[in-house]
Amino acid sequence: MSRRIRLEREAHIEMHRDTDEQDIDREPDGDVDINVDGNPDQRPVLITGGAGFVGCNVAHRLLSMGVPVLLFDNLSRDGVERNLRWLRETHGSNVHAEIADVRDRAALRSAVAHARQVFHFAAQVAVTTSLTDPTDDFEINAGGTLNLLEALRCLPEPPPLVFTSTNKVYGGLEDVPLVRRGGRYEPEDHALRNRGIGEDRALDFHSPYGCSKGTADQYVLDYSRSYGLRTIVFRMSCIYGPRQFGTEDQGWVAHFLIRAIERRPIVLYGDGMQVRDVLFIDDLVDAFLLAQQNMDAQAGRAFNMGGGPERTTSLIELLDLIEELHGERPRVEREEWRTGDQRYYVSDTGRFQAATGWRPRIGVESGVARLYRWLMESRKPVHATSHATSHATSHATSHATSHATSHSVRRSVTAGMTAPASSVPVGTNFSAGEEVA
Repeated sequence: MSRRIRLEREAHIEMHRDTDEQDIDREPDGDVDINVDGNPDQRPVLITGGAGFVGCNVAHRLLSMGVPVLLFDNLSRDGVERNLRWLRETHGSNVHAEIADVRDRAALRSAVAHARQVFHFAAQVAVTTSLTDPTDDFEINAGGTLNLLEALRCLPEPPPLVFTSTNKVYGGLEDVPLVRRGGRYEPEDHALRNRGIGEDRALDFHSPYGCSKGTADQYVLDYSRSYGLRTIVFRMSCIYGPRQFGTEDQGWVAHFLIRAIERRPIVLYGDGMQVRDVLFIDDLVDAFLLAQQNMDAQAGRAFNMGGGPERTTSLIELLDLIEELHGERPRVEREEWRTGDQRYYVSDTGRFQAATGWRPRIGVESGVARLYRWLMESRKPVHATSHATSHATSHATSHATSHATSHSVRRSVTAGMTAPASSVPVGTNFSAGEEVA
């Protein structure tokens, strides 16, 4: 990593450290103070990247069920502390947080020692960022995952782990013949069009990001095979929903909506007919909980996870839907295709459905409308002091999913503050989750 990039990163972290300390009460440095009184049912669920989009939604579901959580996050992305604050205001003392990085082995060892289950979401998720700094990408995605696996392996009774990989492990799918139909690409093969890409597809890592996530994917599976850890891998397609902050590189459904709401142009890379299956966050959380519930029977397996053939959209088709929701069509600018951008990817989720009985419930039109309403609501001022409308500005300055940007700071956040939940969604940080187009 260049000295300039490292200095910019350190300055960014220092800025957020100052903001965090103003907004969030903290205990002195050291281990998270979690007293379980010897009762394993009181142990928290550990969520790395827990203040991010996917992480905070999983945490919210668990906390609503009365399950304590331990969020492991370095809060390095703009605004993620708002998600943490929202969880604490909503759920109080059941929210614990360790402000640390997945490259901090000591912090991970401390965190997993308390956990009854683990969800590993912390990652660097942007292909573009991996091309700029492949070493950093590898240290976060592959190295950070290996650190977590080693921390688990050292325990006498390791908790089960669900890890989010990516559809990019299957490469560019250039060998899949496609045809154009309307505003989208579709496979020529009728069976593939109706089923999607299955887990029997050969792995073909493309881009440094694909290599680092693919490496982590294989390590998680092998630690089940070699060491008996209970692990499941989800190879993710596009996920969207409330508390997502989308950028051009990650979280494209939310990104398109945000740009439309702000009346800013949307850049289409390629012809806009590339197709993805999209899965609403609530359906994904259902899948995560079922994976943990069925861990003993399914450990050591990888599952493709997304909306499947019934929940797909092209970029152009999403623009059509946004026009219906927002009343005007977003302005569009065109750019060349980007490295590693698949023209078609749709998940075959049949293996996971057969194993657990999971079924997605929320369709594309309904889910996008729900995200649109949340984005509009989240832009209203929490404390109205005038008749002027207040719009939160989206910050598309970072590409980390669950905030694994490097720093050695390790801090504990107290879980003792309890406040009533706001009737308005707090904060517009939509920290990204796996996976994107």
